[in-house]
Amino acid sequence: MFKGLLITQEEKKSSASVVELQEDQLPEGDVLIAVHYSTLNYKDSLAITGKSPVVRSFPMVPGIDLVGEVLQSDSDRFSEGDFVILNGFGVGEVHWGGLAQKARLKSDWLIPLPKGINAKQSMAIGTAGYTAMLSVLALEKQGVTPDSGEILVTGANGGVGSFAIRLLNRLGYHVVASTGRMEESDYLKSLGASEIIDRKLLSEPGKPLQKERWAGVIDCVGSHTLANACASTKYGGVVTACGLAQGMDFPASVAPFILRGVKLIGIDSVMRPLADRIEAWQRLSELLQPEDFDSISEEIGLEDVVETAYKLLDGKVRGRVLVNIKAQ
Repeated sequence: MFKGLLITQEEKKSSASVVELQEDQLPEGDVLIAVHYSTLNYKDSLAITGKSPVVRSFPMVPGIDLVGEVLQSDSDRFSEGDFVILNGFGVGEVHWGGLAQKARLKSDWLIPLPKGINAKQSMAIGTAGYTAMLSVLALEKQGVTPDSGEILVTGANGGVGSFAIRLLNRLGYHVVASTGRMEESDYLKSLGASEIIDRKLLSEPGKPLQKERWAGVIDCVGSHTLANACASTKYGGVVTACGLAQGMDFPASVAPFILRGVKLIGIDSVMRPLADRIEAWQRLSELLQPEDFDSISEEIGLEDVVETAYKLLDGKVRGRVLVNIKAQ
């Protein structure tokens, strides 16, 4: 028997609670893992609270991230005792995820824990930090350098935004952070933001073309915020889109793209090829320092996950939420 957070559904209404589970309840996979840490992401919170139809089948153990030790393996890629990381691949949506003490997964979804970070640090990073790194890599690969100009990060107090600021700062970029919580300005500046702007400057309908300012953008918000970010990006600039906190809509025009050559790049972290995952995690292990993990993340237990999920959706959580599974 082992503990896990289980989402069940009855009469189209879902509920989540910590229960005792058995190994034979775990779905198919060629690697059995003792989970040490997981995380609580925006998508996890939507699944746990039932506020969005994230879960495709019930019952479901949520948790799109995990790190743990291999207990059994039928794969040539991994052996007993190896530490592995999982991000995405529909885990926590269609396949039981990381918010339980054990998980059975497909080896094709796993990567080795990179050298330079430990298990706890890897989940302080989680999908949020990994997505932030993918966004930064996209800017780099499109030729955006620290000399190109200001980089805008929207949704700056969230997990992706927090890591994006820290990573960009470490690489020498001038970062402007957009947030709806101006009282968190000191926190954002401690991560490396040079300037803080109120999200109201970007979140309302705006002109199709605006004054050029940004050399690059990492947008975690979508909707009018993304449209305005594109409209104010400099000629040849690059905008990455990885979130939808404001909405899934994109009320924009083609003007920035055909008149200024702005590039809009979508950042998917769920189905990313393994080579891209390994590259991103290697860069994370090189750029982040021990002090970064405590400043950006808070640790909770499995019993605290449901309550924290509601707080996260209400905008009352900053940075990352690390879930200590091993301590249960």
